[in-house]
Amino acid sequence: MSEQAAARTGAGRRTPVWLLGAIVGVFALFYAYAVWNAIANLITSVQFFNGIGVPLNGLGWFLWLFAAVFPLIVFVAAFRLGYRRHAGHVVLIMLTGLALVAVFWLNVVAYSVINTRALIS
Repeated sequence: MSEQAAARTGAGRRTPVWLLGAIVGVFALFYAYAVWNAIANLITSVQFFNGIGVPLNGLGWFLWLFAAVFPLIVFVAAFRLGYRRHAGHVVLIMLTGLALVAVFWLNVVAYSVINTRALIS
């Protein structure tokens, strides 16, 4: 492939490492916040359920632990998908992964609120 053809198709161009690092670093903070939030809610749930005399069951432990691990899995997958792409594609892939984490987080919170209300009443 000639240089002109490569320039037209975009082949041979990739995001500079410093820009990729900056993009991934900013999104890593958001993913880290999701992990931090899941761990904080795990601790809160354990304290709450022990306070009312009902221990957290196996499904509850799995759900909260997976809620802490899931953002890490999505972040690694998004990084691997976007590593050799243009900066705009990396941003879109990371943003899509973050949206997936947010939807999963809303499901976890909804599940825990519904089950907590059923347990209390």
